Amino acid sequence: MSPDVDLTAPRAGRHPLRSRLLALDSRLFEFAAARHWPAAEPVLPRLSRSANHGVLWFAAAAAMAASRTPRGRRAAARGLASLTLASLTINTVGKRSVRRPRPLLDPVPAVRQLKRQPITTSFPSGHAASAAAFAAGVAMESPAWGAAVAPVAFSVAMSRVYTGVHFPSDVAAGAALGVGAAFAVRGLVPTRDQHATPARPRAELPALPEGEGLVMVVNTAAGSADRVRGLREALPRAEIVECAPEDVAAELGKAAARARVLGVCGGDGTVNAAADAALRHGLPLAVLPGGTLNHFALDLGVEDPRSFVRAVQRGEGVRVDVGRYACGERRGIFLNTCSLGVYPELVRERDRWSHRIGDWPAGVLAAVRVLRADRHPLEAGVGGRPRPLWLLFAGNGTYHRMGLAPGRRRDLADGLLDVRVVHGGRRPALRLLAAAFAGPLTRSPAHAAVRVARLRLADVAPGTLLAYDGEVTEVEGEVTLEKDPEALAVYRPVT
Repeated sequence: MSPDVDLTAPRAGRHPLRSRLLALDSRLFEFAAARHWPAAEPVLPRLSRSANHGVLWFAAAAAMAASRTPRGRRAAARGLASLTLASLTINTVGKRSVRRPRPLLDPVPAVRQLKRQPITTSFPSGHAASAAAFAAGVAMESPAWGAAVAPVAFSVAMSRVYTGVHFPSDVAAGAALGVGAAFAVRGLVPTRDQHATPARPRAELPALPEGEGLVMVVNTAAGSADRVRGLREALPRAEIVECAPEDVAAELGKAAARARVLGVCGGDGTVNAAADAALRHGLPLAVLPGGTLNHFALDLGVEDPRSFVRAVQRGEGVRVDVGRYACGERRGIFLNTCSLGVYPELVRERDRWSHRIGDWPAGVLAAVRVLRADRHPLEAGVGGRPRPLWLLFAGNGTYHRMGLAPGRRRDLADGLLDVRVVHGGRRPALRLLAAAFAGPLTRSPAHAAVRVARLRLADVAPGTLLAYDGEVTEVEGEVTLEKDPEALAVYRPVT
């Protein structure tokens, strides 16, 4: 067969429109091959090779995750999920649907050509699909990271034409498929911006352009010190107190006594203590996330120092509900969740190991140890009769599922406790997993969920553990959980 034969061309006289499109595609390819791109010669072939098997994008995701910002970590995860879906679609459907030969390399200068030529079909471009999927997924979660990744993704896609391994239409189709994969992932797991917490009910809070009157307590053990360095420049008149975990409660009490606004940087347990101090002194609270999970701050909509500073400088904020628990003389608050049963035991077991092996490994180890242990369900009176329970969970506000992802709250002032129960019975691990995968409001022999403003438990056994915002205490007898609607004023940007 002559090397000048165009293998992509259809037989003469058939599909004239397709023939014209393929001819245009070939001319565009030859036009690109004939152009002299002096800046691209040392870059694009190397960039094309670096994207093989997604290596470039995994490295980019690692860099984003290393930024230690929640938005950066979410952007990395979404980018990789989009890339994975695009790659699966390309390899299982795309490459098998259209068996198009690769372009002839005759017009492509040898210095541009890859040392190892691909042998799969040309349509569509897997590299372009992966690049577009990763960039689009990242941009959906973080426009700033998306802007940084987009030029690299575009260059990778263009490198496939530059090196002669794809026609322009292969690249365009691959990119379109990649963007579609990113949108498909967003359909399964919506971004936080799609379900932003409503900025209401608004609170009139002091505007502190330079931070005067703000006393900020920082828990250094939560890795928060790095997050407050920029605050000293943005809010030069704010007072920042850095302290160890054992001193947090005392320092919060002192800070609340002299502050106009009480600020806190730490994890959920530290924020709980700060909220308690703010409520007792009638102060607004400014929260900067600085722990491992930061559920309250992230559901509130304060993810980084920039949004924190903007809200404090402008005096923007909202009022949020506070959950309260009471057992005899023992009383406390929770901003996120309160639970009895196996979860408090898991928290206590996790705390035993976290300082040795880290938070996440300790959580996995604790779950395995707690679920494998030979134990009996909690006995408590609910609704006037005793019930065996493996878990009782009460959320301060309704928790919603985001597709296949864990739940989050869209409204921090809905006046409701989100109560979920896993009934006692055999095989607690199976029941707990079934409840975890179930919808927000379901009923079955294994689990149930309701939304109420107040819940009373009777005849709770002595020594029963109760977990609230990651902290653990013991309760017995009668335990009451209830909402204090719109009790706490908190800074957050509302525009």
